[in-house]
Amino acid sequence: MTTLVAMTVARYEIHDRVAILTLDRPERKNPLTFELYAELRDWFRALRERDDVKAVVLTGAGENFCSGGDVREIIGPLTEQTPEEQHAFTQMTGDLVKAMRAAPQPIVAAIDGVCVGAGAILAMASDLRYGTARSKVAFLFVRVGLAGCDMGACAMLPRIVGLGRASELLYTGRAISGEQALAWGFYNELCEPSTLRAHALERATAIAHGPTFAHAMTKKMLHDEWEMPLDAAIDAEAAAQAICMGTRDFRRAYEAFIAKREPRFEGN
Repeated sequence: MTTLVAMTVARYEIHDRVAILTLDRPERKNPLTFELYAELRDWFRALRERDDVKAVVLTGAGENFCSGGDVREIIGPLTEQTPEEQHAFTQMTGDLVKAMRAAPQPIVAAIDGVCVGAGAILAMASDLRYGTARSKVAFLFVRVGLAGCDMGACAMLPRIVGLGRASELLYTGRAISGEQALAWGFYNELCEPSTLRAHALERATAIAHGPTFAHAMTKKMLHDEWEMPLDAAIDAEAAAQAICMGTRDFRRAYEAFIAKREPRFEGN
């Protein structure tokens, strides 16, 4: 079994098949650093080999999710780097999103307070997003003279909120409230701050006790079908579903139905 990466300013625990990953620098609203980007990338990559983790909750310590790249520790140094060094950095940050999307486990983001810049990207790259009314989501890249095409935002955000809304957020860098994030489809649901983490964990645990092989297939196909023509997507889904029909979980569900009891899935 692959060992998950130990991180400098983030921590994780495994609870009932769910890995709870917490960005843990609350005094600075949980910013990202050069080191943390790489650690998160490696942490999500390692999930591919973890049979004991069936879902992930991603959250921030304190009353904020993530304030994005640390201005002092990332933005400042980047202004002094060579073009080659800058490209290496942007490729690494993109590799973090690739690792999140390639991990077979669904990722549930629990978002309170500030969720901006690269923090908003982490939320965007998650599979489900639960927020609070007081949270603020913003893609701030334009405010530091950068394009909105950061870490896959121009590809993924329009698919979540629509092209016009994504364009507005990426051109203006303005923040949207929790209510607007819900109305635009960025959030799946709003929670009270006091119940947010528990609600996200409850949803992740339900996923983790479901047919996790099938969940991983759903996540893969949601990703793979983005650029497929409809006919090709239908054919790909036929092949994927046939694979799922060969699993023991498919038979377990049938046997449980016949016996009039809840199925107990094991992910195989």
